[in-house]
Amino acid sequence: MSIYDNGSELHARRRFLTQLVIGGGGLLLLPSWAVASQRLQAVRSSANKENSRFVFDLEAPLDYKMFTLEHPHRVVLDLPRTQLVPGVSARVPDGSVVQRVRFGVQNGYDLRVVLDVSGPVEPRVLLLPPAEGTASYRLVVDIPHRSVPVMTQAPAKPAPDSSTSAPQQSSAFRDLVIAIDAGHGGRDPGAIGPAGTREKDVVLAISRRLRDLIAAERGLTPLMIRDSDIFIPLRERTNIARRNGADLFISVHADAFHNRSARGASVYCLSLQGASSEAARWLAERENAADLVGGVSIAHQDEVVASVLLDLAQTKTLENSLDLGDRVLRRLGYVAHLHKSEVQQAGFIVLRSPDIPSILVESAFISNPAEERRLRTATYQQQVAEAILKGIHSYYAARAPSGTRYAMA
Repeated sequence: MSIYDNGSELHARRRFLTQLVIGGGGLLLLPSWAVASQRLQAVRSSANKENSRFVFDLEAPLDYKMFTLEHPHRVVLDLPRTQLVPGVSARVPDGSVVQRVRFGVQNGYDLRVVLDVSGPVEPRVLLLPPAEGTASYRLVVDIPHRSVPVMTQAPAKPAPDSSTSAPQQSSAFRDLVIAIDAGHGGRDPGAIGPAGTREKDVVLAISRRLRDLIAAERGLTPLMIRDSDIFIPLRERTNIARRNGADLFISVHADAFHNRSARGASVYCLSLQGASSEAARWLAERENAADLVGGVSIAHQDEVVASVLLDLAQTKTLENSLDLGDRVLRRLGYVAHLHKSEVQQAGFIVLRSPDIPSILVESAFISNPAEERRLRTATYQQQVAEAILKGIHSYYAARAPSGTRYAMA
């Protein structure tokens, strides 16, 4: 079932969430797509024993983005279509891990706020509506005073030759981490073709080719969920992606059917039913969760607030997943017959991350003798990998995250 068949349902959810007021305090949580041109009117700061808090007063809700950088350590907040009111500055409270706050202009009309910090931190951010008797929306950024251990990231790329090194300013860019999940593995062979070809072997070969293509791209870093014939539980695959800061999750498979004439490639995203069941699981386990959804931890939120935060994150992630899936599917159509001409939706467990756009690529039907033979060839494996990469390029050309090379193109 395609999301395009459920447009009215999604629109209804958007309208509901946009209008939702939580609790007697009137906490209005607006979705991230509510963007408006506006001004940053003031910055207020305070500190206690645990956190430094910065409150940014805004005229309207906005699609903010927050991320961290190293060497030196910084917290970066991007406010699209926002202007800084002349004379506005930010005071750093005493005893804070924040050393200074800087402002800059991106793309001529976006505002970037940079908080220089003394070490690695896990900032938390939340957009709040105007308090009673005021007109300003409040973007609240809490920065813990206790530094966090630096997470091991995806393997670093080799240093470029000095004769072709990028300008020094390029070090400010962060790479987009693409998690590549070769399906099955170890004791799980996956589907087996008429000639004995095992799904786990051909999808690992395709995944390795995709890894090499991504590794050769400036601005992208591959993360192999498995790079050998090992078994990894399904939920652990998405956990590996999240622990390593993955921006996208791509699971590679080969389809099978009892009718050997079935053929073609497909792309899947998560179904709405699968998203709902996963949301229920996250909410039930949120007290043990250390994950952030949309930049805000749901671990200690009450059930209603946690539910809304999770629903907002899932809705946006699903929209992004469908967009990525459509772009990859169109590229696959140039190298393979398509089993379905639209992105399909199902409840695959590996697609259930609420905060990482995720797709599952069925490269061909291994149960079809002709497609089984094709899956075994280096030529077709390379074509599938290149089609996926082209879809990634197209996706990021339209949805470039701030702080990446795609955003500067």
